[in-house]
Amino acid sequence: MKVAIISDTHDNLASAKKAIEWLNKEEISLLLHCGDISSRETANELAKMFKGEIKFVRGNADVDLTDIPEAGEIQIEGKGIAFVHFPEPARRLAKTGKYDLVFYGHTHKPWEEMIGNCRMVNPGEAAGQFYKQTFAVYDTDKDEMELKIIELL
Repeated sequence: MKVAIISDTHDNLASAKKAIEWLNKEEISLLLHCGDISSRETANELAKMFKGEIKFVRGNADVDLTDIPEAGEIQIEGKGIAFVHFPEPARRLAKTGKYDLVFYGHTHKPWEEMIGNCRMVNPGEAAGQFYKQTFAVYDTDKDEMELKIIELL
C-alpha cells in the first residue's frame, strides 16, 4: 500500500490540486495531512478533490479548524504510524518506541531521520513559501519513502 504525506498547504490550492491529481492518478487511497491547511474552505476542497481518505491534524495556522485533532495515529499493514504538525511532539512520539514512522510538518523543509527504530519524516511544504513544493509517498510493502517535487509531476 502507498500512503501520501503532505503538510503546510497554507491555502495554496493550485499546488495541492496538482499533488492530489497525481495521487488520484496513482490510485493512492490514503493521504495524511500534517497541518497548516489554513482554512475550512481549503480542507473541504482537498477532501472533495481527493478520491481516497484524508486524515488531517491541526497546525498553528489552522485557527478556525479547532475540530481537527493535534495528533493522529493509525496502523497500516502492521506499521504503527503517528502524525503531528510540530517537530518536538513528533520527536517525543518517535522516542516512545511505539511507532515505526512519525510524520510532521511546520519547518517546511523536507527531512528524514531515525530515532531508535522509528523513522521520522517531514514531507516539506505544499505551499512553496520557503522551499520547493513537495510531499512524500511511503510504500508499506517496500518500506520505501519517496519525496515528490510538485512542479515536476
